[in-house]
Amino acid sequence: MPTSPIHGATGSMPAKAMMPMINGRPDFQLADALTKVSPQAQAKAKATATDFEAMFLNSMFSQMTSGIKGDGPFGDTTGTGVWRSMLTEQYSQNFAKSGGVGISNDVYRTLILQQAGRSS
Repeated sequence: MPTSPIHGATGSMPAKAMMPMINGRPDFQLADALTKVSPQAQAKAKATATDFEAMFLNSMFSQMTSGIKGDGPFGDTTGTGVWRSMLTEQYSQNFAKSGGVGISNDVYRTLILQQAGRSS
Protein backbone atom coordinates (compact mmCIF):
# COMPACT_ATOMS: atom_id res chain seq x y z
CA MET A 1 0.00 0.00 0.00
CA PRO A 2 1.45 3.38 -0.89
CA THR A 3 2.26 5.92 1.77
CA SER A 4 -0.23 8.76 1.93
CA PRO A 5 -0.01 12.14 3.68
CA ILE A 6 -2.29 10.86 6.45
CA HIS A 7 -1.12 7.29 6.92
CA GLY A 8 2.13 5.45 7.19
CA ALA A 9 3.01 2.59 4.85
CA THR A 10 0.49 0.25 6.50
CA GLY A 11 -2.56 2.40 5.81
CA SER A 12 -3.48 2.98 9.46
CA MET A 13 -1.80 4.64 12.38
CA PRO A 14 -0.32 2.20 14.91
CA ALA A 15 0.12 3.36 18.50
CA LYS A 16 3.63 4.77 17.92
CA ALA A 17 3.22 5.89 14.31
CA MET A 18 4.58 8.96 12.64
CA MET A 19 2.63 12.19 12.89
CA PRO A 20 -0.08 12.60 10.22
CA MET A 21 0.65 15.44 7.83
CA ILE A 22 -1.56 17.93 6.02
CA ASN A 23 -0.10 20.21 3.35
CA GLY A 24 3.40 19.29 4.52
CA ARG A 25 2.76 20.25 8.14
CA PRO A 26 2.01 18.07 11.18
CA ASP A 27 -1.73 17.59 11.70
CA PHE A 28 -2.05 17.62 15.50
CA GLN A 29 -5.84 17.75 15.35
CA LEU A 30 -6.03 14.50 13.35
CA ALA A 31 -3.39 12.84 15.53
CA ASP A 32 -5.46 13.63 18.63
CA ALA A 33 -8.67 12.43 16.96
CA LEU A 34 -7.06 9.13 15.93
CA THR A 35 -6.39 8.34 19.60
CA LYS A 36 -10.13 8.60 20.30
CA VAL A 37 -11.31 6.42 17.39
CA SER A 38 -10.96 2.63 17.38
CA PRO A 39 -8.79 0.95 14.73
CA GLN A 40 -11.91 -0.75 13.35
CA ALA A 41 -13.65 2.60 12.91
CA GLN A 42 -10.49 4.02 11.31
CA ALA A 43 -10.42 1.15 8.80
CA LYS A 44 -14.12 1.62 8.03
CA ALA A 45 -13.62 5.38 7.55
CA LYS A 46 -10.68 4.73 5.22
CA ALA A 47 -12.74 2.28 3.14
CA THR A 48 -15.65 4.73 3.00
CA ALA A 49 -13.36 7.57 1.92
CA THR A 50 -11.81 5.41 -0.81
CA ASP A 51 -15.27 4.34 -2.04
CA PHE A 52 -16.36 7.99 -2.15
CA GLU A 53 -13.34 8.94 -4.23
CA ALA A 54 -13.97 5.99 -6.56
CA MET A 55 -17.56 7.20 -7.11
CA PHE A 56 -16.31 10.70 -7.88
CA LEU A 57 -13.70 9.39 -10.31
CA ASN A 58 -16.27 7.12 -11.96
CA SER A 59 -18.51 10.13 -12.57
CA MET A 60 -15.58 12.08 -13.98
CA PHE A 61 -14.44 9.23 -16.26
CA SER A 62 -18.01 8.63 -17.45
CA GLN A 63 -18.31 12.27 -18.50
CA MET A 64 -14.91 12.10 -20.17
CA THR A 65 -15.84 9.11 -22.32
CA SER A 66 -19.51 9.91 -23.00
CA GLY A 67 -18.92 11.33 -26.50
CA ILE A 68 -16.48 8.69 -27.73
CA LYS A 69 -17.76 6.44 -30.51
CA GLY A 70 -16.72 2.80 -30.57
CA ASP A 71 -14.03 1.62 -32.99
CA GLY A 72 -12.93 -1.78 -34.20
CA PRO A 73 -15.06 -4.83 -34.87
CA PHE A 74 -17.72 -3.97 -32.27
CA GLY A 75 -18.12 -0.37 -33.39
CA ASP A 76 -20.84 1.69 -31.77
CA THR A 77 -23.21 -1.08 -30.66
CA THR A 78 -25.56 -1.15 -27.68
CA GLY A 79 -23.07 -3.33 -25.78
CA THR A 80 -20.35 -0.71 -26.09
CA GLY A 81 -22.03 1.55 -23.54
CA VAL A 82 -22.36 -1.25 -21.00
CA TRP A 83 -18.79 -2.35 -21.53
CA ARG A 84 -17.51 1.23 -21.26
CA SER A 85 -19.40 1.81 -17.98
CA MET A 86 -17.87 -1.34 -16.46
CA LEU A 87 -14.42 -0.29 -17.69
CA THR A 88 -14.71 3.20 -16.19
CA GLU A 89 -15.91 1.69 -12.90
CA GLN A 90 -12.83 -0.54 -12.73
CA TYR A 91 -10.55 2.36 -13.68
CA SER A 92 -12.03 4.54 -10.95
CA GLN A 93 -11.72 1.83 -8.28
CA ASN A 94 -8.10 1.15 -9.21
CA PHE A 95 -7.24 4.86 -9.27
CA ALA A 96 -8.83 5.41 -5.85
CA LYS A 97 -7.10 2.38 -4.28
CA SER A 98 -3.69 3.49 -5.55
CA GLY A 99 -3.92 7.00 -4.12
CA GLY A 100 -6.42 8.69 -6.39
CA VAL A 101 -6.41 12.45 -6.66
CA GLY A 102 -6.37 13.14 -2.91
CA ILE A 103 -10.08 13.41 -2.18
CA SER A 104 -10.12 10.33 0.05
CA ASN A 105 -7.51 11.84 2.41
CA ASP A 106 -9.71 14.86 3.09
CA VAL A 107 -12.85 12.74 3.43
CA TYR A 108 -11.03 10.36 5.82
CA ARG A 109 -9.79 13.28 7.94
CA THR A 110 -13.31 14.73 8.16
CA LEU A 111 -14.86 11.37 9.11
CA ILE A 112 -12.26 10.77 11.86
CA LEU A 113 -12.68 14.28 13.28
CA GLN A 114 -16.47 13.84 13.36
CA GLN A 115 -16.23 10.45 15.08
CA ALA A 116 -13.73 11.77 17.63
CA GLY A 117 -16.05 14.70 18.33
CA ARG A 118 -18.92 12.32 19.07
CA SER A 119 -16.82 10.24 21.46
CA SER A 120 -15.74 13.28 23.50
